[in-house]
Amino acid sequence: MSKYNLREKKESPALYRTAIKAEVIDVIYEQILRKMIVDKRYRDPQYNAQRLAEEIGTNPRYISAAVSLRFQCNFPELIAGYRLREAISMMTDKRNRKLSMAEIAAASGFANRQSFYATFYKMHGKTPKEYHNEFYARLEQGRSGKDKKQ
Repeated sequence: MSKYNLREKKESPALYRTAIKAEVIDVIYEQILRKMIVDKRYRDPQYNAQRLAEEIGTNPRYISAAVSLRFQCNFPELIAGYRLREAISMMTDKRNRKLSMAEIAAASGFANRQSFYATFYKMHGKTPKEYHNEFYARLEQGRSGKDKKQ
């Protein structure tokens, strides 16, 4: 025991996760995938587990259980992952080269530029602008290397 009477936190799964049948989790998992991949609901900055639960006719605890068991993360991490993939896709598409990072952040579902930068840096260890610039610098190097060979 320490001076502050702190105890080591024991990891134990929430009881409701083990009480839900696997078939129910599978159905919710499929519905989550549809909402994320087909409907791209993550683009809404206000989207949360409560709204998703309402849309598919379940409760947020079941959403939490399905996300935890099938995606191995929590709901905010799941949404952030989809948003980041969307942002990277936009940043690496030449048609969007002139878009600002704020425009990319908004289009991919981030509430603001700051949350986009913080999430991006946490996941990739660099800012979105650094990633963008490095990507296009490598692209240009690849082109100039091809030109020299010809």
